[in-house]
Amino acid sequence: MKRKHFLPYFFLFAFLSAGFLKTYAQPDNEKVPDASEIKNLRLAIEQKPDDLDLHDKYLKATQFAKWGVAEDPEFIRQYEEWMAKFPKTAAIPYALGHAFASKESPKAKPYLLKAVAIDPKFDKAYFDLWIDGERWGDFKLSQSYLAKAKEAAPDNADYAFYLANATKETDFAKYQELSLAVAHDFPNTERGSQALYWLANRTNNVKDKVIFYEQQKKDFPADKFSWTSSGMSEYFNLLLEQSPEKAMALCDYMIGLKMKGVKAWETNLKAAKNIGQAESLLAKGKAAEASDLLDSVAIPRYSSAKEYILLLKSKAMSATGKTQKAYDNILASYAKEPTESLNKELLIFGSKLGKKDNDVQKDIWYMRDTASRQAPVFNMETYLTKGWASLNDYKGKVVLITYWFPGCGPCRGEFPHFENVVKKFKGKDFVYLGINIEADQDEYVVPFMKSSGYSFIPIKDNDKWTKGPLDNRNAAPMNFLIDQEGKIIFSNFRTDGKNEATLEMMINSMLQRKKTS
Repeated sequence: MKRKHFLPYFFLFAFLSAGFLKTYAQPDNEKVPDASEIKNLRLAIEQKPDDLDLHDKYLKATQFAKWGVAEDPEFIRQYEEWMAKFPKTAAIPYALGHAFASKESPKAKPYLLKAVAIDPKFDKAYFDLWIDGERWGDFKLSQSYLAKAKEAAPDNADYAFYLANATKETDFAKYQELSLAVAHDFPNTERGSQALYWLANRTNNVKDKVIFYEQQKKDFPADKFSWTSSGMSEYFNLLLEQSPEKAMALCDYMIGLKMKGVKAWETNLKAAKNIGQAESLLAKGKAAEASDLLDSVAIPRYSSAKEYILLLKSKAMSATGKTQKAYDNILASYAKEPTESLNKELLIFGSKLGKKDNDVQKDIWYMRDTASRQAPVFNMETYLTKGWASLNDYKGKVVLITYWFPGCGPCRGEFPHFENVVKKFKGKDFVYLGINIEADQDEYVVPFMKSSGYSFIPIKDNDKWTKGPLDNRNAAPMNFLIDQEGKIIFSNFRTDGKNEATLEMMINSMLQRKKTS
């Protein structure tokens, strides 16, 4: 099955980017080496079985590690023979284990464990064991493997970066300390810049965000580090709300670097100028002029400043007598992605229009119901119990569906935030389902559920139903919320450390509606 990670506005990093042996996804036009070259590589490995470069070339030539390429029994047999012939050579089981790990196969673990048993200082094998351990759901054990990788190779920036990230959910103070250490200890690397990017992104304190972005800007110049270029875009969104003048200064700085993408920064500069002038005009009671300026400012889909821009536009509209339009704009956004700030302003504008709170709720649900679609009924095999699960089994309950698979890093990154929310609905008419879209990774699923402690009900996707509006387009993660009558109310949303409250509001609104209907 062809599948892809769905990468939204908050990211999640590529797990295999630091491995010595890479996941081979060759372009279609790349020439595949012929049989004679493969034969020569085999002979070379026979002479130098511990040469990782030779194994690297051999894996590339055979394409065994490439995603989507079927497993070749002859390839496996060859490595089994080499393991028997060279029992003290760790590179051989590592190469086979890494090949399986690159394919996100449960078959990787025994070979990787064999490699570290032979060589307890084999950092690359420990790194793969960490990634593989994440797929099994044993996060404590996988983190210990990552720590061993760093211990074996303390100068490796990748290990230091990922080890810092491994602490973000359990000890944020430790995560901050380790991330700053990465930036300090690896000053000329993308990992150093990346550590500051995510630290600023995940920190809720605005003052700290500014400090981290400024450090990134100073120590890792945006014209040399791609993660800083991305960080400055996030920093711009933050400054836009805090101080349009400072946002403009950042734009001038980025434009002055004459980098690729300068037009985007010129657009940002214009937007910041218009917003700053509009705020000043509103303060002077010149709402019409302010509204005219704001008309040219687009509301970005993923920007953290999108709500701020929407509310500012709505405020200017209302001040010019266009309260109904302001109300409608906020209503459209709130119906799809509710937040406390939008709810507050929606009620204020609704009151100006003579609407009571109950009237506003009716408007919200009219919009949601109009956009909703009936979810197709599915019948899928369950993992934890012998049987099947059907959407009809959950009639009368709110259903959260997430498409996932054990090898999906973004999925695993989202699960803790889902758990923070769904545990609040324990005992309520609410169900949490996880549809695994990768049958090749079935062996991971039950151990993952038992070790991770996550509460969703894992079920197995199949090709025997027409997904229709529940189509995930072979992507993961992809999320849907279905109401008590089987209608899809919310779709294609993501949950992270900043918007858990939105998911809670979504679920609550659906449960409360049932009570009052």
